[in-house]
This record gives sequence, C-alpha cells and structure tokens, in this order.
Amino acid sequence: MSAAAQTGAPARVVSLGQVSGWQYRLLHDRAEHTLLWLTRGQGRVIVDGTRRGLGPHNALFLPAGTLFSLEAGPQSLGMLMHCPAGLTGFFPGEPLHLRIREGFAQAELTAELDAMLREAGQGRAMLTEALDAHARLVAVWLHRQIAAGTQDTRRDSAGQRLMRLFSGALCAGFRSDRGVSDYAAALGVTATHLTRTARAACGMTAAAMLAERKLHEAHRLLSHPAPPVNRIASDLGFHSAPYFTRFIRSHTGLSPTEIRRGTRASGSRAAHHR
Repeated sequence: MSAAAQTGAPARVVSLGQVSGWQYRLLHDRAEHTLLWLTRGQGRVIVDGTRRGLGPHNALFLPAGTLFSLEAGPQSLGMLMHCPAGLTGFFPGEPLHLRIREGFAQAELTAELDAMLREAGQGRAMLTEALDAHARLVAVWLHRQIAAGTQDTRRDSAGQRLMRLFSGALCAGFRSDRGVSDYAAALGVTATHLTRTARAACGMTAAAMLAERKLHEAHRLLSHPAPPVNRIASDLGFHSAPYFTRFIRSHTGLSPTEIRRGTRASGSRAAHHR
C-alpha cells in the first residue's frame, strides 16, 4: 500500500501565490513534509522558534511535525511541495535551509516541481504513483545538495535549543488549556526567561506563539462546515465558547461564525470559476 493510500493524500505542489495568507503566515505544524522553493523575491520564516530570512533560490525543507510560519514578500515567486510523512524514509529528519547557487541544481528542482504541477493538472492514470515518484526524486536532490555543502548552518545556542524544546511542546499541547507558565515549568525555566528567549529568537513572545498555533488550528477547523463552534472551542482548550469568540475576534476582527461563512463563500466562488 502506498503512503498516499495510508494518509489519504498524495504528494502535491502548489504555487506560492495560490495559498491563503493564514495557512502559512501563522505558526503551525503539519502531519506531512513541506518543501519551499523560493525562485524570486524575499521572505521570512520562523522554524522551531527561530526566525531567519530567505532569498532567491533558497530551499527550505521542513519535516512533518516542525513548527513554522512563512511570510513571503509581495514580489516573491516559488512553489510549495507537501508529501506524506510515510512516503519514504529517505527524506531528511531535520529542517534544512539550502542556498542553491549552481544553475543546474536550481533547474533540477524546478523541473521536478513543475512536473508535479503538470501531473496534477492532467489527471492521467496512476497519478498518485507519478507524484510520489517525483517526490522521491526531490528527496534525492535534497541529499545531493547536503553533500554539495549548500546547507546554511548556524551555531547552535542555548536559546535556540530552548526554543526547539518549546516548539515541540507547543505542537504537542496547544489543544490543552496550558499557559506559558505551564510550558516554562515543564522545561525547567521561568515564564519570564522563556518569553525573553522567544522574543530574542523570533521577535514574538511565548504567549503570542501559543496564540498563533491555536489561531491557525481554529482557522483550519472553521474552513469546514463542522464541527460546531462550541466543539472547536472545547477542543482548543477554551473553557467557554464566548471566551473562544473573544479570542478569535481580538486577533481577526471577526467572529468564528463570520470566518466560517467567509471561508465557505470563498470556496463557492473558487468552485464557480473553475
């Protein structure tokens, strides 16, 4: 059985300009591997609680379960590949930031991602198998670039190690009612130290990181007609639906119902124009 059959989704590629802002702009983690290939423009990412810049011909690989957010500049062009975590054990196990200066290597990755876009648009027989095969070749490309020394490595600091631990704990526990002080105590530091470290590493407080992760999940759940708002509130650790509504409105200016209604209307317009 293929990985797609196990997860219900094959490998896929989308153009950077086709994704909604909240899907990548807010901190979140995914159950699938993610590869960003930026071909033009600039961007900023937060990966496991540390912020860094991206430029043209930068590739960013994020294994499933990595906490990240992406903010691309208005003139940026690129592609995003997602593939099931169980597709192959050959993908790297750690986040990678590659700066690709060699023209042939740039063309290789672009060709594989373009081929995946074409396959998805044509809908030919054995589509899933073809997409998975291209994704495996992307994994080969990643390892070859590591061997070629294109990886952007930075000195690991105590602050970065703490942020990785906090990011992992946040991914595991954001659906609970745990606050920053609870996370800090579990990590053996004070809430003040955790907040100071987070601000230095990514420009956000620890509380803002937790809020963004909850907000991303709220957006994701509200993009579907079910479950009801009070169930979403409970599943995200809010003790009451009104408290959840105030949280959503304070961050978006909209109520959960308005977000759900707007998402459904946008989906209907997109389907009408296809």
